[in-house]
Parts: sequence; structure tokens; C-alpha cells
Amino acid sequence: MAAGAVQDLGLAALLFAAASVLPTAAATRGSGAIPLDGFADAIHHWQNTHGDDYPRHAPDDIAAIAGNIVLQQRRDGGWRENQDPARILDDDERRRLEVERRTAGGSFDNRNVYTQVEYLAQAHARTGIARFREASLRGFEFILAQQIEECGGWPHTVPESAPYHALITIADEVTPGVLATLRKAMAGSDGFAFVDDDLRARARATVARGDACLLRLQVRQDGRATAWAGQYDPRTLAPAQGRSFELPAIVTQESVAVVRYLMSIPAPSPEMVAAVDAAVAWFRDVALHGVRLETFAAEPVRYRYHTATTDRRLVEDADAPPLWARFYDPTDNSVVLATRDGERVARYADIPRERRTGYQWYGDWPRALLEREYPRWKREVASGD
Repeated sequence: MAAGAVQDLGLAALLFAAASVLPTAAATRGSGAIPLDGFADAIHHWQNTHGDDYPRHAPDDIAAIAGNIVLQQRRDGGWRENQDPARILDDDERRRLEVERRTAGGSFDNRNVYTQVEYLAQAHARTGIARFREASLRGFEFILAQQIEECGGWPHTVPESAPYHALITIADEVTPGVLATLRKAMAGSDGFAFVDDDLRARARATVARGDACLLRLQVRQDGRATAWAGQYDPRTLAPAQGRSFELPAIVTQESVAVVRYLMSIPAPSPEMVAAVDAAVAWFRDVALHGVRLETFAAEPVRYRYHTATTDRRLVEDADAPPLWARFYDPTDNSVVLATRDGERVARYADIPRERRTGYQWYGDWPRALLEREYPRWKREVASGD
């Protein structure tokens, strides 16, 4: 059935068509589940808002989960963020999604869109169901269409409804995550064997622009390359503000993701190797020593997006392993902390509890990269493997 025909079906016809081509759950189980790891952020945010007491499909019920993803896809190939694809949907929810899927746009926030595209590709490889391939291709076209012309990165959300939605986005692995998926499609791996030569060529050109964009965006301090900001102005390519408490800054967590993406590229260019080396040196330079993040029990408080049953504080500890701030100032590498109102504060204790417990301001994101992944990669690059 053609993609456009599927989109124009009413709910009853859609469910009838799905039932006529979907094998039973038992028939699609047994080959192992497709991991839902890529949806972890989306599921976490869904459960923070709605709770976790709801029925879910078994992870190996691939056809049912992929069917949900198809139903949640919008007419131009995008998806709304923060959905749990494994939720068992009732009739009212299916009717609501049938209406919503007639809208356009989508969000790359929280590792969205490219994760659905990959899942559907793998679901098609496991089940042979054509509509999973067609939906994956629509999502693929959506990704290609949303590359930002000025540089080659991807936006947070389209159409934009907040000032940061149109920015080139590194946060939540938007741009590196999209590029990694496109590379899988170029290689025909991870279920993407159905991608034809023309689409692979378009993906190749898109990836070339995206890779060049990443190299351009690496923040420099007095000529020295460091790491990457969370968002950039698409015109000036300067680090920009995300949400109110995400001030313009170099972001540690997603810079690790950029480095991992660059290290995944076969035969990286000298410029890519230099970018990785510089970022790793920066991670080492800005590591915090003699301090650790402590979580302790506290009176439960229900906030809009989460319930806090604990609190956090920084404590001195000479034996603590290295710790990294999430954000560093692009000019002097000072730690950037802020309230939800966007006020920069000097101390972690100055952040209200809602943001201390609802956001990860400190972590050990670069540790595995520095201790194992980067040294192994350097040996492989040196040996030409």
C-alpha cells in the first residue's frame, strides 16, 4: 500500500489494514527484542509526567511497538517528542493520534525522530511488513529536509514554538545522533538494506555537510579548539541559549557524544582526528578534583515535571574520582550554573531544589571515553585499522 494511501485512511480502515498485514505477536517474537535504549529519554519524560503505572507491550512484541510508532508519525514524516512507543494504546488514544498525525513537523529533542527511523528499519528487517519500511523512509526524508542550510546541523523542533527551537542543536545528541543514523543508512546496516542508491547518495551529501558543520562549531578559546556548545545561532554560529536555565555554554555530556560520533567514522580525516584530540585534552583540563556529588534523602516534593524524594549537594572529598560540570563558560571554562529563571549563580547550593533534582548539573560523562575508548581509538588510528 502506498504511504499516502495509508495516511489518508480513517481510523477503522487503518486498523483493518494493520490487522490484515500484521503477523500475530507470537509470530514476531522469538527473534529477540529490538532494543528500546534510544527511547530511554522519551520514556523517562513520559513517565515523569504521567507516572509509570500503565500497560506496555513486551519488548519482543516488535510489530505492536512498530505499529505504535507508525500511528504516532505525522504526515510529513516527523514525530512528537517524549512518547513511550511501548505503551498499549486504548481506542481513545488511537483516535487522538489519528487526528494528530494529520499535522506536520516534529522534534529531534531527547534523541527523537532518528530513533524511530532506526527502529522501523529494524522492524521491517525482522517482520517484512512494508508499512514499517515506508514509515522509516518518510522519517528519513523528514531528516534530510530539516538540515539547516546555513551550516549543516539540525534544529531542536519544527515548526518552532520557542526561541531555541530553530537553533543548530548539539544538546540531546540532535546533530551527532542524526548523522550517526544517516551513516548507518549509507552503509545499509541496522536494517537499512532497503535504502536505494539515490537515497544513499543524498544521505552521503547530507552527512558531508553535517560533518563539516561539526568541525566548524567546535568552540575555540584564543585559537585553541575545545568542545561543543549545546546550541548555536545558525547565522553567526555563536553559542546560544537553550531553555531558560541552559545559558550559552560548552556542554560536556553532548560533547562526549560528538567525540564518539567522530571516532566511529571509518578512516577519519586529519581534521576529525585533531578535533577529537582537542576535545579530549579539554575534558582533561576542565575535570574537577577533590569534590563529589552526594544524593541524600529529603522531604518529598511534587514539582511540575518530577517528584523529588532526595536532594543533592557538592561535598569535598580528596579521594573522589574526577567530576565534570555539565556546562562551562565558552570564554574562560568557569562552571555555568543557573536557576530556572535564567539567573547565573556561583554555587550549586544556590540552584533551587527543583532544578538541583530535576537536572543533572554534574556527572562523569567523559570517564569511559578518557580511560578506555579514546586510547583504543588512538591505537587503531595509528595502526590504520
